[in-house]
Amino acid sequence: MKLTEKLANIFRSEVKTISPPDSVDERLPLNKLIIYGAQHVCTFYAAAILVPVILANALGLSRSDLLHLINADLFTCGIASLLQSVGIGKIGVRLPLLQGVTFTAMVPMVTIGVAAGGGINGLREIYGAILVAGLFAFCMARYFSSIVRFFPPVVMGSTILIVGLALLPVAANDIVGGESPSIIQNTVDMKNIYYALGTFFIIIIMQRMFSGFLSTIAVLLGMALSSGVAMLLGDMKVHDYNTLPWVSYTQPFYFGTPIFHIAPILSMTVVMIIAMVETSAGVYAIGTIVKRKISSDDIAAAIRADGLATFLGSILNSFPYTCYAENVGLVRMTGVRSRWVIAAASVIMILLSSFPMSAALVASIPAPVLGGASLAMFATVAIIGVQILNQVDFDDHNNIIIAGSSVALSMLITAQPHITDSLPSWIQIIFGSGITVGALTAIFLSLLLNHILPTRKVDKAL
Repeated sequence: MKLTEKLANIFRSEVKTISPPDSVDERLPLNKLIIYGAQHVCTFYAAAILVPVILANALGLSRSDLLHLINADLFTCGIASLLQSVGIGKIGVRLPLLQGVTFTAMVPMVTIGVAAGGGINGLREIYGAILVAGLFAFCMARYFSSIVRFFPPVVMGSTILIVGLALLPVAANDIVGGESPSIIQNTVDMKNIYYALGTFFIIIIMQRMFSGFLSTIAVLLGMALSSGVAMLLGDMKVHDYNTLPWVSYTQPFYFGTPIFHIAPILSMTVVMIIAMVETSAGVYAIGTIVKRKISSDDIAAAIRADGLATFLGSILNSFPYTCYAENVGLVRMTGVRSRWVIAAASVIMILLSSFPMSAALVASIPAPVLGGASLAMFATVAIIGVQILNQVDFDDHNNIIIAGSSVALSMLITAQPHITDSLPSWIQIIFGSGITVGALTAIFLSLLLNHILPTRKVDKAL
């Protein structure tokens, strides 16, 4: 027997003795919690720091202000994820959901900050609006959850499918080293493609060849192996390592007390309503994965956690929160369903925010490597949407209209993101994101066709 075959048999014999965890409440050994938690952190990290980076550039903030925003974001992400996964009373759905800053808030926050003159004053106006919007979401959680019954599987399935598809350009932008998902990269360095596809196929091969523990950490190993190659070739460097302090803590109201104006508050309130829809879809997606029936109480608990985390974000110099799609996809890919893994990831995020040098190391993972992993995550999210849509009766022509129209309009905005640039800013807040447009279209058409228009004999699809 060849040496490679012997090694393969050894690996198989080891991994088959380890059964993957499948319980939401299972408390795993500490070593597994750390490894699985680190995998979640690495998966979401690039997206988590993207919002503060874009916002800091738009408002003309200094490098030190940007570093504080990133650390504050990580710290608050940890708190938000603890609230959602572990929970306090009726706050938190207690499912493996990792929280991060919603991309829906990106355009409105830039608009608010620039209108206030940019800089620190712009941030203070943003935080005033976030504070009120977070309280609004927390207080409205019960009322919002009571109307979720009007969101049938065709709405939730379409929304989750749209989230997966609309986020694929974010992964593609990381892969090609682009400036923004809305800008086509004219010249692409093939080395970036090799890193991304290498990561992508390592993940797929490991999940196909192995089972048990090695399969569940395929994403982490894929990123680690690709990053190791990048480091050997000189394409991975830790920035600012010598200039960062050993320990750093997030200071409440670091940029000053929030400023409250009605227009920014209304804008951010709209953002939180959309985030509620995102969170509801995420909860239903994770419910499908872990085989748990989702009730209105679960939706209310999840939204309360979002609202409280967003309120805390305004105090701790961070932003509005929702559940992250790539981490929902990671749960589906790995089969690791324990919510305590998310709790471990939360602690890791809080530690990273307290030790800037460790955060700098994670931040140095090459973007194409993260893009390759994200490509697999976002595609998996889209497939979860397809899985939910399998429950839908598409002989009912209304369901074809709802799903088809929502996906079509979402992809229109995703493919041509500047289509709303000439419209008023309040319209851009609502229609500036493909995810937002698709979700609102699905909800509106469902209400219109299934509840408002007179009932009639169901059309049969050809």
